Amino acid sequence: MTSNDAQTPGADLRPASRTVHPAVPATDGSRPLGPPLYQSHVFGFSDTETMAQALDSSGSPYIYGRYGNPTIDSFETAVADLEGGAAARAAGSGMGTITSTLWSLLSSGDHVVAQNCLYGGTQSYLDDLAERWGIEVTAVDADDAASVRAAIRPNTRVLFLETIANPTGAVADIPRLAAIAREAGVTTVVDNTFATPLLCRPIEHGADIVVHSATKYLGGHADVLGGVAVFADAAMHERVSRASVELGAALDPFAAWLLTRGMQTLGVRVAQQCANAQELAQRLAADSRVAAVYYPGLAAHPGHETARKLLTGGYGGVLAFELTGGRPAGKAFAEAVRLASLAPSLGDVKTLVTHAASVSHRKLSAEQLARAGIGEGLIRVSVGIEDVDDLWEDMRQALDATEHG
Repeated sequence: MTSNDAQTPGADLRPASRTVHPAVPATDGSRPLGPPLYQSHVFGFSDTETMAQALDSSGSPYIYGRYGNPTIDSFETAVADLEGGAAARAAGSGMGTITSTLWSLLSSGDHVVAQNCLYGGTQSYLDDLAERWGIEVTAVDADDAASVRAAIRPNTRVLFLETIANPTGAVADIPRLAAIAREAGVTTVVDNTFATPLLCRPIEHGADIVVHSATKYLGGHADVLGGVAVFADAAMHERVSRASVELGAALDPFAAWLLTRGMQTLGVRVAQQCANAQELAQRLAADSRVAAVYYPGLAAHPGHETARKLLTGGYGGVLAFELTGGRPAGKAFAEAVRLASLAPSLGDVKTLVTHAASVSHRKLSAEQLARAGIGEGLIRVSVGIEDVDDLWEDMRQALDATEHG
């Protein structure tokens, strides 16, 4: 949502500068440099007519926290501005955003085309939709436009992509695939969590909806849970917002305040994380104990050329690699790190490591893992902002542990 009385950053500012200057409510004669926190979940009125109208509006006047709040509006406005969208809707988590968005777009008997390597939670929800609601899902390669075109049917309603796929680093050719979807009247939803608006703005490439787990890079400090969807079209925003209100997928005002504060350092964090990830990927690729490295910044990565054209400012802060020792080596590495933390999330200032087959993609069958290109020895690393040589020393000793486990 965009508050009418908020001062927004200049349209001529580059994205990294805009993160430092989020929209703030206007005041008489001055303005706060930090967005104020409105913790109240309920607002009072002087007459019943205005109160009734508030229940039917998606913005000011505010009435109840599930519908909206000035602090949440500040966060939504900041993300919509960064993504170049018409409006945004926040939720209590990234999955809250994804589920409420898909729930509002789909009905029984509809069809979804989704890339075959997705965040495990998204894949599980699509499986649940297929099993319980009769919504068919077809998995496709995000770099194969012909397969996407062939998969679209008359009842296809959604094309779901990830800018940088979790965890293999596959990069979707968003301009080409979104154009195919648009020709068929299909809504393109892109999860931009890994790339952030600093590396890619999918709406500018034809996407209709962009979703984020704001818990990750937007917040960036492992202290807040949230999600947000950004819409190219105001009417679509209204449609999904109504569904989000009905589902109760609301963001807490304090969480919104933390997310807005976290976003102000997004530029410097992402720049350092990208630089560290690039260096670590190159060093891992030269180690004999590593069978493959999945990072779009490497020239050998199959999505490198697409990433080079689509991404600006770096190739992301997440890399993955396959160990020659398979599942035992993967578990040994993940449990041997000392500076990095064995943890399931990503986008933090600290480096986080996870063994995909045991954690993030544990619900996938062997067939689904193979289809997604995830080996049993695959390690995902969310690279932080530590000194890259300290990170490499930690990884090197963890690689040593795979030989003794």
